[in-house]
Amino acid sequence: MRLFKPTYLDREGKRQRTKKFYLDFFTPDGIRHRLPLFTDKRASEAFGRRIEELCGLQTAAITPGPELQRWFDCLPLKLLEKLVSWGLVSNQRIAAGNLLSEHLQDWRGALLAGGCTAEYADLKTNRARTIFERCGFRTFVDVSGSKIQLETAKLKRTVQKRIKKKLQTVELGPVSGQTKNYYLQACRQFTYWMVRDRRAGENPLQYLKPQNNIEQTYRRRALEPYEVMLLLEATEAAGPRFGMDGYQRALLYRLAIESGLRAGELRSLTVFSFDFQANTVNVRPEDTKNRKGATLPLRADTAERLKSFLAGKLPNTKTFCLPNPGNMSRMIRSDLVAAGIEPKNDRGIVDFHSLRHTFGTLLAAAGVHPKTAQTLMRHSDINLTMSRYTHTLIGQESRAVESLPDFSKLARQSQKKTGTDDKNVLATSCATSLPTSCVLGRTLVDYSGLNISKTGIAENSDIASKTAILSEKQGKSVMRVVGIGPTTYGLKGRCSTY
Repeated sequence: MRLFKPTYLDREGKRQRTKKFYLDFFTPDGIRHRLPLFTDKRASEAFGRRIEELCGLQTAAITPGPELQRWFDCLPLKLLEKLVSWGLVSNQRIAAGNLLSEHLQDWRGALLAGGCTAEYADLKTNRARTIFERCGFRTFVDVSGSKIQLETAKLKRTVQKRIKKKLQTVELGPVSGQTKNYYLQACRQFTYWMVRDRRAGENPLQYLKPQNNIEQTYRRRALEPYEVMLLLEATEAAGPRFGMDGYQRALLYRLAIESGLRAGELRSLTVFSFDFQANTVNVRPEDTKNRKGATLPLRADTAERLKSFLAGKLPNTKTFCLPNPGNMSRMIRSDLVAAGIEPKNDRGIVDFHSLRHTFGTLLAAAGVHPKTAQTLMRHSDINLTMSRYTHTLIGQESRAVESLPDFSKLARQSQKKTGTDDKNVLATSCATSLPTSCVLGRTLVDYSGLNISKTGIAENSDIASKTAILSEKQGKSVMRVVGIGPTTYGLKGRCSTY
C-alpha cells in the first residue's frame, strides 16, 4: 500500500504533481487498485489505514466493527460504491443511502416473512412513517433521536369527519403516554432492523427510552355480575342493531364473557370451530394474538344455546355476522344504555374488550387458582392476568374487612378464667372464633405463631392431643382438635365442631 501524488504534463508540456493524494493498494483477491483521495495528507493517510484494515478483515472473513460501520455512514456515496465494487464493503451499504420510504417497505416485507400478519406489519410501518414524515427525515442518516422524541410528544388524536360534504381530519387532543410509547417502539424496531440487516452501522435510537410513569387517560372496568345479567336480558329483548338481532348479540356477549375471546377471535369463529360433544371452542393459530392455537372450554348451557343457534348451518359459515371494528364499541354501548348501565363512570369505561376483563375478574371472584386463570386468559405473564385483567368488584373490600375476627370479643373471652390452675384460655377462644385456615399450622398458645420457640412445639402438641375436648356451659358449641402433631414448619391438624 502506497500513498503518493502522481505527476502529469500540463498544456505547456511541463510536468506537474496532482493536488490530491492517490492510494495504491491490492485487494485480498490480488487485484491492484488506485484510488484518488484528498488534498490533505493526514486525511489521506487515515483513509489509507482504514482501507488497510478493511483488507485485513476481508482476508480473515471478519465483520467490521462498530467504528468502521460508523465510518461507512460518513463516506460519500460514489466512494462507497467503489469499495462495494471491489468487495471491501457489503452491497447493502449502498442501500443505506436510499429513501426511508424504501427501507420501510423492505422492513414491512421482513415482518411478513417473520410470521407477522399484514395488519400488524402495516400498523408498525405506518407508525414509523408518521414520525419520520413529521420530523422531515428522508434518508437514514437524517434520523435523530431528539427530534423523534419531540415530535412524538406533540402527537394528537385525530378522526376523519365529514364537514360540509368534505372529509376532513379533526384533532381531538393529545394521545396517551402509552400510544406515544407505541410510536417510539415502532421507530426503534425499524432502526434495530436496519443495523441487524447491515444497512446501517449504528442505531441512532439505541439510547431512546420509552416514557415512564405513564398517566393513563382512560381505564377499562369489568362488569358486575348483576350488570352482566341486565346486559344479557336487555340485549336479548332489544331489536336489531348493526346488522345483528338481539338474541345473536346476547349470545355473542355471553360467549365473550365466559371464554375471554377477543373481538378478532370471535370474528374468525365458524361452525366448525365448536365441538359440542366436548363443549369446547377452537381458535386457529393465525387468528390469535400470540399465533398459538387455543382450545377453550364452554359452559354446558352456553354450548346448548350455540348448538341450537348454529343448527342447519354449513361448517364454514361464520358464527356471528359482526360489524366492523369501529362499530363494535358503538354496538355494546347502545346495549349498555338500553340496560341502564353507564358506559363510563369514575371506575372506568366499558367497551367490547371490557368483556374480557369481566371474564378475568369473575374467575378471580370465583376463587379460581391464578395459574388456571392465566391459562384460560392465554397470558404469558401472570402479572398481566392479575394486575390488568382482574378488577375488584363492588363490595369485595367490605366483605374482606368483615371476614376479619372480632378482636373485642376475643379480648373479653381472654379475661375469663377456667379450672383451678387459673390459666388463660386465649388459645381456646381464638380456636373457636377464628376460621380453620387461621388455626392450621399455628400453635394453640399464640395463633399468630410468633411467640413460641421451636422447642415448645412438641410439648404444646402433646398437650393439645391429650386435652381433646373444650366444653362450654351456656349451650355453645364444643370444638375438638384431633390429629395434631409436630412438623418441620409448625403444627398440623384438623378441626371438627360438634
